[in-house]
Amino acid sequence: MGKKLITVILCIVCVGCLFMSWRYIKRSGIMKSYPNAEYLTADEKAMRPIYSQLTTKEKSIYTALYRGICERKEEIPLPYEVDGNTYSKIYCILEKQESAFYYLDSVYYTAQKVRDAKIAYRDITRPHQKEQDLAGALEAFMSEADELTNDEEKARYINDFIVRKCQYITGDDSEFASTVYGCLVRGEANCEGYAKAFNLLAGKLGLQSVVITGTTDKGENHAWNQVKIDGEWYNIDVTWADTDVVGETRQMYFLCSDADFSKTHYADDTLFMPFPCVSNKWNYYVKRGLYADSVEKAEEIVRRELSNGNGTIEIRFSDSKTYERFRESFITEENIFNLLDESGYEYNGEVTFTLKENEQELCLTMMFT
Repeated sequence: MGKKLITVILCIVCVGCLFMSWRYIKRSGIMKSYPNAEYLTADEKAMRPIYSQLTTKEKSIYTALYRGICERKEEIPLPYEVDGNTYSKIYCILEKQESAFYYLDSVYYTAQKVRDAKIAYRDITRPHQKEQDLAGALEAFMSEADELTNDEEKARYINDFIVRKCQYITGDDSEFASTVYGCLVRGEANCEGYAKAFNLLAGKLGLQSVVITGTTDKGENHAWNQVKIDGEWYNIDVTWADTDVVGETRQMYFLCSDADFSKTHYADDTLFMPFPCVSNKWNYYVKRGLYADSVEKAEEIVRRELSNGNGTIEIRFSDSKTYERFRESFITEENIFNLLDESGYEYNGEVTFTLKENEQELCLTMMFT
C-alpha cells in the first residue's frame, strides 16, 4: 500500500514537472517555429539605397519587419535573435526610410535580446478612409508628372509640389506632423514630414532618395533628403525651400553639393553613412547660369539678366571673398545702377532697387521695380 502511494505521488510530481516545463518552453519560445531569412527583391532594393549598407543578417531583419509592418502585424517573428542595439538601429532606419508607413509609431519596443518584434502603431481612426485620402493625393501628384523628361525635372516637380501643398508647423503640433499623411493630405508637417513626403514621391517617379536626419548650424534637430540625379547624389531640403508665401520658393537648398550644404546642415551618421555629394552640375544656380566664381562673372550675370528684361536676379557666389567684393563695388558704391543703364533695361523714369541678402549661403537677390 505504501509503495503504491509513493508511486502515485511520484507520478503526480512528474506530471506537474512536465506541465511546468511545457509552460516554460511555451513562454520562452524554445519550441516556437521562426521564419527562414528572406530578403528584399531586386526592385525593392533598388529604391532603398540604405539597405545595401546593412549586413546580411540585418537585411533579413529589415525584410521581416518590412513585410510584417506592411500587414500591420503587432508581433513579428524574426529569422534571427539580435541584440537590442542592432534591433534599434534597424527599426530606426526603417521608420525613417519607409515613408509610406505613416501609421507606424516612432516609439518602439526593444530589449537586451529581440526575437519577436513588438510593433507600436499610431491610434488611427477610419484607417480605410485615410488610405483612400493618401491614394488620392498620390494620384493628383502623378497626374501632372507625365511631361517630365529627366531626373532634375522630376526633383524640381516634387520640390515645388510639396511647397505648394504643405505648410510648415513646428514640433509635434499635429498627430501626423512627421508623416507623409500630414504633408500630402492634411497639408501641414514638420521637417520630417516634408522629408518623408519627398522620399515617397521620389520613389513614385523612380528616383533613389533617402531621408537624412541631423542638426542645423543653430543646433536644432532637422531632416532633409539626398537624391540621386543622373547617377550622382545631391542634397535637397524641401522644408527650407518653403517660404509659406504663395508663389515664392527658396532655391538655395535645391540639389546642392556637400561643400555648399554643410555650411548649415550637419548629417547624423550614427545609423548609416550619408552618400557623398560632390557634384554641382544640376544645382539650381549652376544649371541656370546664376553661379558666380568671380566679380566679373557676377557682373556678366547681372548684365545678361537685365538685357533679357529680368527685374529679379538671384546670384550665388562661390566664396565669401567674391561675395564681399561684388557687394562693395556694385551695392555699396551703387555701380549696380550703371549696369542698369548700360543693359538697356526698360523702366519708366525711376526704378526702386531692393536687395535681399543671405550672407551665410552667399546669395544676393536684386530686384528692380
